[in-house]
Amino acid sequence: MKRNALFLCVLLLAACSGGHSGVTAVPGHGAVAVQVVPNPIVASLVSGSTYTFPFDVVVRETGGRPIHVTRVSATVFAPGGLTLGRESWDASQIQGMGFNTQLGANGEARYHFAPRKDVPDERLFGGVSAELRVEAVDDSGTATNASTVVTITR
Repeated sequence: MKRNALFLCVLLLAACSGGHSGVTAVPGHGAVAVQVVPNPIVASLVSGSTYTFPFDVVVRETGGRPIHVTRVSATVFAPGGLTLGRESWDASQIQGMGFNTQLGANGEARYHFAPRKDVPDERLFGGVSAELRVEAVDDSGTATNASTVVTITR
């Protein structure tokens, strides 16, 4: 039991380390890759303790089949892994912002987000990171997803 728990912890650390784009693919099916621009995300003070966090999510289909993006989510972590917040946009919200959720085989889309959040203590910018995740379904109904970790600075 302890060996399995240790293996799981090592696997999770390996999967979450670094700022590289992740791709989950099933051979013969659509696949998605994700990149965040800029990396790090630069927070801009709006007023008081409210900041805006502008960034683009670049989504690429890499498996050679059309896909439909079903969700984009961002989870923000404090140093030590404590979750500070989560934001999620489903396909209808993404479309409502004027973005296409349908990507052709080997296609690409770029989504711009600029959430505003209250940051009560500027020291949080010293070690905050975010995981950006894109979920999609290919034209055969096979689910695929990708995520990447970015840092956030001021």
